[in-house]
Amino acid sequence: MKLIVGLGNPGTKYEKTRHNVGFMVVEQFLKDFEPVKDTLWIDNKKFKSDIAEINWKPFHGKEEKAILAKPKTYMNNSGLAVQLLTSFYKVPTSDVWIVHDDIDLPIGSMKIRFGGGTAGHHGAESIMEQLGTDKFWRFRLGIGVKSQRPEAKGQMIKNVEDFVLGNFTGAERGKVKDMVKKGSKAIQTGLEVGLESAMNRFNTK
Repeated sequence: MKLIVGLGNPGTKYEKTRHNVGFMVVEQFLKDFEPVKDTLWIDNKKFKSDIAEINWKPFHGKEEKAILAKPKTYMNNSGLAVQLLTSFYKVPTSDVWIVHDDIDLPIGSMKIRFGGGTAGHHGAESIMEQLGTDKFWRFRLGIGVKSQRPEAKGQMIKNVEDFVLGNFTGAERGKVKDMVKKGSKAIQTGLEVGLESAMNRFNTK
């Protein structure tokens, strides 16, 4: 079983913000997996998340269940929902895939990696804290614009928070649309032939 969690903030206010790219990708993946009329997210109070369950049948190998989740805990408490899900479904952390925005990567780029630091991403920090490990997979989706990064000259971190909670500009939307589609394909590839292959195919050089 795989647990595939897109990170973001719940509610229409945040729907199109940069911080919600993780939600966008898992939503796109579900749409790509089954007809739109059948894509159903269940508001699960127990797991503090919107949940969708699928059965993935690869061309080679056995069918595997995947739980898709969009935590409703807000970004900074994402770990609470992930911990509830992993505990109930008994999913090892090596089968947990977290999909989230990354301001340190150029917009439109993607890096799949196992473990590693958070680079200040509060959602990833919360998950590491709750799981007690960094040994899970992360799909890092670039939203970065160099001028928005806080430099040593003393820009306040609040500027970055405003940036990630802002909407994509018109010039960015095309790249984001392509990145969301690419993220969905990367998840499909990971389920089909493994994440090592997905890394080789989709990681931005």
